[in-house]
Amino acid sequence: MVTKNVENSASIGLNEIKDMIPHRYPFLMIDKVVNLVEGVTATGIKNVTFNEPHFMGHFPENPVMPGVLIVEAMAQTAAVLVAKSLGLVDHNFLVYFLSIERTKFRKPVVPGDVVELTVNVQRNRLKTWKFSGLAKVDQNLVAESDFTAMMVER
Repeated sequence: MVTKNVENSASIGLNEIKDMIPHRYPFLMIDKVVNLVEGVTATGIKNVTFNEPHFMGHFPENPVMPGVLIVEAMAQTAAVLVAKSLGLVDHNFLVYFLSIERTKFRKPVVPGDVVELTVNVQRNRLKTWKFSGLAKVDQNLVAESDFTAMMVER
């Protein structure tokens, strides 16, 4: 088991995230990554704002962030963790879901929330990585998921 070394953790801003993953507005779901320990864990930060396009239809009178986008934000956090761990800044690769398991949505995420998306590496083999992820707002669990993804060169 790998222990988390917070003293050697990294923080990554939006511009560096854009150098690591190909996602762009309106599908870039994380604003920064903090507490990144290479090969072990990272926490993505998502500032939820009312002007995001999905709120126009989900739901106009009672906006709720779609659960699939919360899982996508976890996956983007995981992709940054992998890119940083493997030194893949400015490389041409994509990360594809292979599986999404044990996903639960516990509370709605609404405009004004700040979502903390913590992902932990469960295992990796070559280009395939398995993660567990938790999403919290104000320390309250809003979603959780285990997922597996594979890196593919473009």
